[in-house]
Amino acid sequence: MRSRLGIALAGAALLLAHIACAETYPTRPITLIQGFDTGGNADTVARILAASLAEGLGQPVIVEPRPGAAGTIASARAAKATPDGYTLILLTSGHAVTASTYKSLPFDPVDDYAMVSMATAFPMLISVRADSPMKTLADLIAAAKAKPGTITFSSVGVGSTQHLTGELFSSLTGIKLLHVPYKGGTAPVSDLLGGQIDVMVDTITVTQPQVAAGRIRALGVSSVDPWPTLPDVPPITRTVPGFEVRAWTGLAGPKGVPQPVVERLNQEMRRSLASPAVKARIEQMGSRVIPTSPVEMHDFVAAEVRKWHKVAAAAQIEPR
Repeated sequence: MRSRLGIALAGAALLLAHIACAETYPTRPITLIQGFDTGGNADTVARILAASLAEGLGQPVIVEPRPGAAGTIASARAAKATPDGYTLILLTSGHAVTASTYKSLPFDPVDDYAMVSMATAFPMLISVRADSPMKTLADLIAAAKAKPGTITFSSVGVGSTQHLTGELFSSLTGIKLLHVPYKGGTAPVSDLLGGQIDVMVDTITVTQPQVAAGRIRALGVSSVDPWPTLPDVPPITRTVPGFEVRAWTGLAGPKGVPQPVVERLNQEMRRSLASPAVKARIEQMGSRVIPTSPVEMHDFVAAEVRKWHKVAAAAQIEPR
């Protein structure tokens, strides 16, 4: 009887501690991890959100890049962090993809995280240099069939969404492209413009400014319909029926973050994403804001993991 009473009292004390924590949270700076090089989509979105969250939370939110291994280094770091709300991560669609392209990971892509809210959604672009002889996706397919395995395409890492997008394109068109992985950031753009790679598969955030400047030609967008900020770029599905890829970002912490803290962060995310200034900056990047509840984000990420398992199997991509 005493042991049961002790357990009940301990549980009540823990609950009260969590509530007290939430009422005072945060009392010190918060670290927001992102898993790619500076200048890329994840880094840009993380910095926009960090500035806005800091205003609402009353504490600095410091963006910490942890690039490498298609974002898994950052994901592992966040999963093992103390679950107190002071270490957060901007998850990307690559987080769900790596569950299908790695034989084992030091974390569960869904159950090891306290999901807070989705942040943005955006398409991928398949692009070439403005002076490339490949003017359309049909030209790219024809060139790849003429010289299998010689035309290179970039990604932000083995197992990233960009990588799987390129492999899915290759699989559905019956071609063979040569994959060249990067750690993210602006390196793929630099090497495309410099002639080190032939094709770039990347987010609209990274690609759109170069398209607008006339340095890069976007051959296709991965959304079903033309994207509002690049209405002249044809959807890839018009050339490759059934092709669709939607990339995304979302905020999470390690499993075990007190629910009141998760709810506070969710409220601040909703406020940030509803801010006209934040919304405008994200839309200028070519993305859309998609605030959700923690449960909705959890279910969405779980569905994405299942989807990419099917895509990787259909594309015959062996986990590494």
